[in-house]
Amino acid sequence: MRKITALEVQKKNPNRVNVHLDGEFAFGLARITAAWLKIGDVLSDEKIAGLQNDDARERAMQQALLFLSYRARSEKEIRQNLKKHEYPEDVIEQTLVRLRENRLANDGEFAKAWVENRNTFRPRSRRALTMELRQKGLDEETVKHAVSDVDEEALAYETARKWATRLNSAALSRSKGLEWGEFRRKLSEYLARRGFPYSVVASIVTRIWNETHAEETHYEDEELI
Repeated sequence: MRKITALEVQKKNPNRVNVHLDGEFAFGLARITAAWLKIGDVLSDEKIAGLQNDDARERAMQQALLFLSYRARSEKEIRQNLKKHEYPEDVIEQTLVRLRENRLANDGEFAKAWVENRNTFRPRSRRALTMELRQKGLDEETVKHAVSDVDEEALAYETARKWATRLNSAALSRSKGLEWGEFRRKLSEYLARRGFPYSVVASIVTRIWNETHAEETHYEDEELI
């Protein structure tokens, strides 16, 4: 049994308290964990271990919340972040349970939000999105459901239309518009880098050319081959 002889708020971190036992510093605790302690309390080894475990869980939770404050995360990302900060496995699992209970960790919602964000700001093909979500540690069923409604042709068209405007503007600034061959190559490569399949790329590139060059020669999809 050991007696608490001092409880001091840490100077560098006012949310933590230094606990002194029998006249010596013993360990630090989150203020919320140390709230029920007072000088003169006698602690058993079991009680000390319990306090330190509670503190680890509280610190892990705060670390997870900080990690989530930047953007939504998959459970795999949260787990990896806590491992990086050297929290034990049981504390990590307890933290994930708390996050799920508070709807702060949900791979289904994360996948849905990821796809929506990509579709809005950085469109990708269904295949590319699938690979990204797998890398985030999501299971196949969750991934499949998240990408099931992705309209690749609509996304590819909007992406190509915006990029074609930039291509044509850059070319005109040099006083020379793009020829069909160069336009086709550059726009096709751009869409391919975003994972769009050839069948989609071919028709979209032709469609964009014909729409932006109404007074010039029109091309058919097969001329991309």
